[in-house]
Amino acid sequence: MINGIDKEISKKYCTRFGVIAVHKGFVTADQLKEALTEQADDDLSDRPHRLIGRIFFDKGLMTDKQIDIVLNELFKLEKENE
Repeated sequence: MINGIDKEISKKYCTRFGVIAVHKGFVTADQLKEALTEQADDDLSDRPHRLIGRIFFDKGLMTDKQIDIVLNELFKLEKENE
């Protein structure tokens, strides 16, 4: 069940999560591409789906505080677009 929820969140937010993380200087564009590839490989190999932020955190590329900053920016943008 959680995996399905993660996939839904991922469809809605992950690409933008990565773009915001790059724009904020937390990760590079190449690191984002690598994380997206890793996420797709996991999905295609029937491994549990991981959000981009989780991949960045697991690799030590982003802290939990940086992830919170990006998520707050994402939710702020979502409210502005409603």
